[in-house]
Parts: sequence; C-alpha cells; structure tokens
Amino acid sequence: MKEMEPRHTKKGKVRAARPDGEKDGKIYLVKATMHLRLTYQIRLLAFMAKSRRKKLVILLKEDAVVHETLEAFVREMRGLVKIEKG
Repeated sequence: MKEMEPRHTKKGKVRAARPDGEKDGKIYLVKATMHLRLTYQIRLLAFMAKSRRKKLVILLKEDAVVHETLEAFVREMRGLVKIEKG
C-alpha cells in the first residue's frame, strides 16, 4: 500500500477517520448504507490497519451492494480488508 496523501478540510485541518471498534487484531467499520463505494475513510482505515498490523473488517447489511471500486481495493489489499454482510 502506498503512503497516503493527507487531505484537508476547508478550514485547513487534516481529515481523519476513526473505526467503530477494535477487537482481536481487527479494526471494524460499520456501514448502514445500501450502496458502498471505496471512500477516503475506508482507505485511511486500511492504512491504519496495515500500520498497526491488524485487519480492517467492513460490516454491511445483507442486501448491501458493493461498488466495483471497493471490490477491486479489497482484492488489491490481499486479506488486509474484508467485507462481511449480515
């Protein structure tokens, strides 16, 4: 994974992301959306997971649709990022 270029808010602060939880070597992100694309938040949390030697688990609703950009990112990360539906 390449180094992340930090983004800034309109007021100049560095944008950040926090996971919804951490447990047993995993960082969790819970999304209640029906359609999920690859977002800056997901990329940041994946970078965080890699730097902490953990895995990022994205939890979605059973019928959520994952965009092809996110599917490609998950494949590219080779086990670092996992999507679970339920």
